[in-house]
Amino acid sequence: MVNQAGRARDASIDRRVLAAAARHLSAYGYEGMSLSAVAEEAGTTRQALYRRWPAKSDLATAVIAEMSDTAVLPDSSDPFSDLVAELLDFQQGVSGKGRLSLVGTMLQDTTDISIRERYRAQVIAPRRRRLRATLERAIERGLIDADADLEVALTMCTGAWYGRALAGAPIPHDWALRTAALVWRALGGQVHQVQVQVQEQGKAEPGKGQSAN
Repeated sequence: MVNQAGRARDASIDRRVLAAAARHLSAYGYEGMSLSAVAEEAGTTRQALYRRWPAKSDLATAVIAEMSDTAVLPDSSDPFSDLVAELLDFQQGVSGKGRLSLVGTMLQDTTDISIRERYRAQVIAPRRRRLRATLERAIERGLIDADADLEVALTMCTGAWYGRALAGAPIPHDWALRTAALVWRALGGQVHQVQVQVQEQGKAEPGKGQSAN
């Protein structure tokens, strides 16, 4: 990329600034994030930062864009396994440093509404669409109730994590599997012992983890 002066833009500055901005946004919230402090941590000047992102909202938008969820909907012909995989991917993503704090930032009234909307559209909505599509496939195949309340189920899937985190309760190693089984049964499905055993064995194998958000 070339700037207005005709010089090549230093991509390393972009990476350092975005990384620092993500940390500050998580630690201090949108209102408390200082562009001067971000520039200092990134080892660049305020002028260099302002040339790239003239306003704090521009920088926060760029941070959210870096986090955009572009994962592909899984379809292993086994919706229950797909549900477990999706929740495991969510678990690994939200467990990343600063990610849970960032969720709190997005709930603050002082966070610019356009930033919150972008976060919902690029980070939250894709996950919910994949979860819904997985459960809709389960309905089509007669695996869960035809009148299952998917809206409540979607909230149960990820809300179970946030509830435990707020309560200070430790997250069990098999959280994804247990949550998927609870939701599945609540929707009228049956979870057979063999499915649980297969899922447990799969998690024990190296290199099977899902990518983080």
